[in-house]
Amino acid sequence: MDNSAYVTLTRQSGLMREMQVVAHNIANLSTTGFRAEGVIFAEHVRATGRGEESLSMASATGHSISPIQGALRTTGGTFDFAIEGEGFFLVDTPEGEALTRAGSFIRSDQGELVTPDGHLLLDGGGAPVFVPATAESITLADDGTLSADGQPLTQIGLWQPVDPTDLTRRAGVVFVAPSGVEPAPPARLLQGVLEQSNVDPVGQIARMIEVQRAYELGQSFLDAEDNRLREFLRTAGNR
Repeated sequence: MDNSAYVTLTRQSGLMREMQVVAHNIANLSTTGFRAEGVIFAEHVRATGRGEESLSMASATGHSISPIQGALRTTGGTFDFAIEGEGFFLVDTPEGEALTRAGSFIRSDQGELVTPDGHLLLDGGGAPVFVPATAESITLADDGTLSADGQPLTQIGLWQPVDPTDLTRRAGVVFVAPSGVEPAPPARLLQGVLEQSNVDPVGQIARMIEVQRAYELGQSFLDAEDNRLREFLRTAGNR
């Protein structure tokens, strides 16, 4: 198989990966706090010998998480929080601390704020956020200060990856940062509001069409190359 076929095969694999990512983005158009993902292609070039053409392999070796702010939707929920600006909520999961932009929380039987999956919301010091069951009025200030009946309880922390490029989706709207997390720049926190998915439906559908056409073109090339090799072997065998 010549270099052009190798290039096409690796490119096809990357396009298939991108098609899966785009489809996942489209499936989460209505998921609160969802952040669109993209695929990064890289080209690897290797010398094959003196006087020979180099071997070029293109593959999907990385990913990116879109930092674009999603639309904000008013819900009126006491424990529905949204971040207007940079940063993530920090939650405690069975696999360790993780980041999320999905701010729909509920009060557990123990009085702690948790995600619908039961992950504890953490404050600026990394401690669980506790809300007394007897509190009649819960308010959230723009700076993240959470108060019960006018008395401050804690300040909800905003965090970001130390290295923004290594943000990795663990599942759904939960992310991890292998490089670690650090306090994010000041941002505005809103109560009774949720951030919607930041997926651009028109852009994603357009990209899906582009990827599909590119994949079909590559498959046509591979089919033609396969026919050429078969014809060569058939001709050589008849000599």
